[in-house]
Amino acid sequence: MFHVKQAAALDAADELAKFRELFALPEGVVYLDGNSLGALPRAVPGRVQDVMAREWGELLIRSWDESGWWTAPERIGDRIAPLVGAAAGQIVVGDSTSVNVFKALVGAVRLADDERDEVLVDATTFPTDGYIAESAARMTGRTLRPVRPEKVPGALGPRTAAVLLNHVDYRSGRLHDLPGLTAAIHDAGALAVWDLCHSAGALPVGLDAHGVDLAIGCTYKYLNGGPGSPAYLYVAARHQDRFDSPLPGWTGHANPFGMTPDYTPADGAARGRVGTPDILSMLALETALGVWDGVGVDSVRAKSLALTDFFVECVRAYAPEGRVEVVTPLAHAERGSQIALRCDDAGDVMRALIARGVVGDFRHPDVLRFGFTPLYVGFGDVERAARVLTEVL
Repeated sequence: MFHVKQAAALDAADELAKFRELFALPEGVVYLDGNSLGALPRAVPGRVQDVMAREWGELLIRSWDESGWWTAPERIGDRIAPLVGAAAGQIVVGDSTSVNVFKALVGAVRLADDERDEVLVDATTFPTDGYIAESAARMTGRTLRPVRPEKVPGALGPRTAAVLLNHVDYRSGRLHDLPGLTAAIHDAGALAVWDLCHSAGALPVGLDAHGVDLAIGCTYKYLNGGPGSPAYLYVAARHQDRFDSPLPGWTGHANPFGMTPDYTPADGAARGRVGTPDILSMLALETALGVWDGVGVDSVRAKSLALTDFFVECVRAYAPEGRVEVVTPLAHAERGSQIALRCDDAGDVMRALIARGVVGDFRHPDVLRFGFTPLYVGFGDVERAARVLTEVL
């Protein structure tokens, strides 16, 4: 078959193929769900075992200093920074994505002028962002307005305090215009808060270059940090001295061991810290980020687009006409690193695919999602997935 030969040729020319060996992937499985949970980097189990047996088991509490536990949130934040286009000192790692959405959005509202009494939120957002935005608006006395991202420029006004948007839509894989929307938000005098869960590690973000104010993201998708690995908070350097976290925990204090009753925030991104860092997950993430050594995000993006282009080509060539509909935009400027297909019996189809070794996921009511992680997905995987999908259909 032509596509099999084409896949072989593309894999032979793939400069990122060598990084696949850094991951422990199940034999015979095509894993296209890295946009939900990234694969396990091979170095992680040994590192976690060392943390448990030696750093915790032998050094015990000494490891907060001697093993660098205390500085991990900022140190690992600086590892993530180049992957999202940020200079060092602006990202702190810790807490869940939901907690960091709350910190970022309330912090943004507090940075805005008092007369700005409205918050805009992506109407197509992942549900927890909407839940958090509603609560944050209620707690700060603001009105919340859900708006589709493409409608945001027309919805902005002198009352807008902050806007919370997703860089990539989790259902469809649509990539939103971060530079253009951020510029429009700033022109209106508001602050831009971006959720990077489905873009960090898959494509260039450019937080500093595009003047983003605050951002959050998870680390268990394209960054392969493991289930429940800690999220991160980006606070642009220009806002750090005024960033007022709604969760002023002891580890974000300027003198955390002074145990004073009054709160004085730490300098820099560290004021985004709250409680004691979750060290086991934190250090597993730090080791996982080692797979990015020597990898350029631009190269990852180029392969991502090639993989998703090829998948659409194969599906259109193989699948019965009219049986599935491509939901993800085909224009490169509007596409993340996943392809979503609409299919009436999507739940049954995905269960059958998984039973045959092709792992994607299903989103209610009728969407098949396939995530393409360029560091460990090859073109042969793509062709096989499209072929098995056709057999199932």
